[in-house]
Amino acid sequence: MSAATQTGSRAAVSTKQLGWLGIALGALAWFIALPPLLIRTPVPSLLLAVMAVGAGVVAVRADEKRLGWGAVAAGLIGALGAVVATRSGEGNLEDVFVWSALIAAMLRFATPLTFAALGGILSERSGVINIGLEGMMLMGAFFGIFGADLAGSWLAGAVIGMAAGAAMGLLHAFLSITLRADQVVGGTAINLLALGITGYVFIAHYGEQGTPGDVPRVPDLSLPLIKDIPFVGNAIGEASLLTWLALILVPLLALYLFRTPGGLRLRSVGEKPRAADSVGVPVLRTRYLAVVSSGALAALGGVYLSIALVGSFNQGMTDGRGFIALAAVIFGNWRPGGALAGALLFGFSSAVAQRLPAFSESLAVLFQALPYVLTLVVVAGVIGRSRAPAAIGVPYVKE
Repeated sequence: MSAATQTGSRAAVSTKQLGWLGIALGALAWFIALPPLLIRTPVPSLLLAVMAVGAGVVAVRADEKRLGWGAVAAGLIGALGAVVATRSGEGNLEDVFVWSALIAAMLRFATPLTFAALGGILSERSGVINIGLEGMMLMGAFFGIFGADLAGSWLAGAVIGMAAGAAMGLLHAFLSITLRADQVVGGTAINLLALGITGYVFIAHYGEQGTPGDVPRVPDLSLPLIKDIPFVGNAIGEASLLTWLALILVPLLALYLFRTPGGLRLRSVGEKPRAADSVGVPVLRTRYLAVVSSGALAALGGVYLSIALVGSFNQGMTDGRGFIALAAVIFGNWRPGGALAGALLFGFSSAVAQRLPAFSESLAVLFQALPYVLTLVVVAGVIGRSRAPAAIGVPYVKE
């Protein structure tokens, strides 16, 4: 490697570090105005915010635009949040920003998004756009609790819910791969079909009474040593078994995609299907398996909603989470770790929105829109910067 190349590589690394430093400073600017520090003057926060914006501007000028603009945004948001926090009452801040409770709630809200996002990565890495994540989650939510009620077992309910999501995935694969229909339109049809099926069976079977209250639920997993540790125990010492499964699946899927021959074949089908076919990779079968698996994973997110988080089913209870999961996929650049980061970000915003009515009960409904507003901001921010698989959305015709 030449000296010029080494110098350029070191400069790129240092520029990235500068961008991350700016993001950290922006977050710190807000954090010091919140419990437990509660610095009641905005001056230190504004100084940190200015430093964050400065680091971002330098990074942008050095052509590290994604992290640079992220640092600028973090600085501005940190400054605004700190000013609002310093003007708010300490009692309200302490009610909202109980960090251990926020982390626990973040994990609860992020779990269904993580399952659906991992499913979306599988499908879209193979080259098939999966707008139908919402419908697959909804199928998992209803048939998960329906199966648990009939079989008397949450595990049976989870299997039945995943099977329902896989069936929706199979239908989407048939429309997109065999019939070569427009994948966005096909995914929209899946969402509408799932809404109709779950609504009809729900009313036909349960009527106005709704699902019973004694349906078996997914157990929580208690960590004996960790749950006794102050703060940490309250945050992660006891969480749903499916939450831990979602977190474990993230590195496992990353390992599969980027460290195994099967993952390489899947990615090649989504990038250059013609070349993959020429060396013997079964393109259509690979895409079918990926989309069906995507449906099963997304449905597992719906199963979590009905028989782990809520313990009941309401029509349309996924409430747009499938689309937020799709935004997490884009935010994470079609990588499991990045998608988890996006799911945690949206989960944290949902957790904060849940507690913000402590400031104003009259604005409670408005606060619930925070995760969706954040979705729009994040997707708008990464458009043109995230690189989708090259063959995504393009039907493959075998010669």
